Amino acid sequence: MKLATRDALKYFAKPDPGRAGVLIFGPDAMRVALKRQELIASLIGPQGEEEMRLTRLPASDLRKDPALLSDAIKSQGFFPGPRVAFVEDATETVAPVITTALSDWQDGDAQVIVTAGNLKPRGALRKLFETHPNAFAVGIYDDPPTRDEIEVDLKRAGVADVQPEAMRDLTGLSQELDPGDFRQTVEKLGLYKLGDATPVTPDDVLAVAPASTEAELDDLLHAVAEGRSGEIGPVLARLQAQGVQAVGLCIGATRHFRALHAASADPGGPAQGINRLRPPVHFKSRDRMVRQAQNWGVRRLEQALQVLIDTDLTLRSSQKAPVMAVMERTLIRLAMLGGKK
Repeated sequence: MKLATRDALKYFAKPDPGRAGVLIFGPDAMRVALKRQELIASLIGPQGEEEMRLTRLPASDLRKDPALLSDAIKSQGFFPGPRVAFVEDATETVAPVITTALSDWQDGDAQVIVTAGNLKPRGALRKLFETHPNAFAVGIYDDPPTRDEIEVDLKRAGVADVQPEAMRDLTGLSQELDPGDFRQTVEKLGLYKLGDATPVTPDDVLAVAPASTEAELDDLLHAVAEGRSGEIGPVLARLQAQGVQAVGLCIGATRHFRALHAASADPGGPAQGINRLRPPVHFKSRDRMVRQAQNWGVRRLEQALQVLIDTDLTLRSSQKAPVMAVMERTLIRLAMLGGKK
């Protein structure tokens, strides 16, 4: 049977040991692995692997010895409790082996957990689990985690009370980080709040969030928007040493100032305007960008955008001037424009 995302979330938290098996598949190996870990932990408990109630079977081994899976399903260990036979990195080539094993499955046998990559809808492996009366098929895709999934991660980390603003920051963070990094951040938040009964605040989230991979570029754009022209040269030199191109800087600056312009022109004011931007502004930058939009105003932001458009045309033309020098001059000019009152 197919299991929808919402139903899968509930099932992984409290699985039925009487099921014959579950197929978890999807294009992102990390997302699939996290869901598999959650399901197996819920089935056999924290001591299950130590008590040898988990058998790991690489799919490549099944191709060499098809009987391995049936043996793992039927074998009885020394410790009581549910057992799992885990088949990793399955492909269509092992579908006949798994079909045979499931056809022989009986109550009390180990549950079969299978993980796979992106499977075709009409493939034998998906069809087996989707049509089986006592097994599930769960597709895991690249969608950001839902609010329910974030709350499950928080509960697992021992975090019970989160302010709405902090939850908004966590949601934004979940859309930027890969699933493993986000789960580690939530676990870090749980340790950070250990023994602290107060609700999680945006400052708490900021304290545990990993640094942005574009932090250097963000520093440059904030320096420009805040009129700190003296900081532009050193940051620009570091970016150039990392291989950043002038055209890329111009595109990033234009995106930043367009966001400020949209926020400044919003009928509800810059704060509401920033919150309405899509893609959402990184929560670490939101308050700064609200202040920047307030300080610049619509008219001067339109002037800044015109300067950046002219610079972009210059950078893409056949002129002979050093492109990074052209870009640096533009950024200093914008910083001085932003510093005017």
